[in-house]
Amino acid sequence: MKIRFIILFVTLISSSLIASELNKDMVALAEIYRSFMFRNNPTESSLKEIDHIESVELEGSKAFIKECISSENKLTDAQFLSLPDESTMKYIYIIRRINWNLREAEPRNNDTLISELSNRSIQRYELIDNYYDMLFTGIGNKNQPFDLSELDFKINEYKLQDNTEKGIFFLKAMDLCGTSIWGYMNIVKPPNYKKALAFIEKFPKFNGQPYYQYLDFSFKDFEMQIEEGKDPESYKAYYINKYYDCLLSHLACLSQKKRQKEERMDLLLGSILNESNYYPYSQKKEVLESLFTKAKR
Repeated sequence: MKIRFIILFVTLISSSLIASELNKDMVALAEIYRSFMFRNNPTESSLKEIDHIESVELEGSKAFIKECISSENKLTDAQFLSLPDESTMKYIYIIRRINWNLREAEPRNNDTLISELSNRSIQRYELIDNYYDMLFTGIGNKNQPFDLSELDFKINEYKLQDNTEKGIFFLKAMDLCGTSIWGYMNIVKPPNYKKALAFIEKFPKFNGQPYYQYLDFSFKDFEMQIEEGKDPESYKAYYINKYYDCLLSHLACLSQKKRQKEERMDLLLGSILNESNYYPYSQKKEVLESLFTKAKR
């Protein structure tokens, strides 16, 4: 009986030490990510610190974080466009939230936060959203100047299990693209259509086709908290609305010159601008309806 107690005690101590080391390594990755996720280039010592992290559970997370902070990265390679295993996605999810916590004026205890998130059941779709949000944020921050024109995202090759997961990939990629033209279309007065169109011409292809020909939006919807401080909301309503804004901006750019009339009609008829069943997801439903009515006339 005494021997069993000793074995149990040693096992508990060992498990506690392993968990403590894992927590420490996740915090270290979060701190490095926080320091270099934008335009700052990682120091050689920071990259070595990542390499020296020994928690075997974090091997995939280490590789991903290193790419996200490096200007010469492989984020657009199939290796990282493809989903990692769900455990790795969960660790990446936690690391990102530690990073957010570190930015607070009065951060919570990181061990408490890690314990809370580790024990929480997080839907797979939310883990995927987080993964691709970080990936495309890394591409946007580090792969400068913006130019994805040589990329052709083969969505069926990235270990995505259903149409919802494929939809998440597409919408996160297009969220980055939409952000690249937002200022030219919404801040500058009048809009700088020429600059915006120059960026649109650098958008990637999907499955061998122009971005706007992606039509697979009949996937199952789900809810998650998208904006901090707000209640969970429809994923499709939030991101398809933003995607429609991008399409409308593209259409407006092509409307500036008569010689682009054919391109304008290709966009109008070849995209979900022509799919009225998706209009309810847009906050500009009336604009969409009127545009298509005018085009048919």
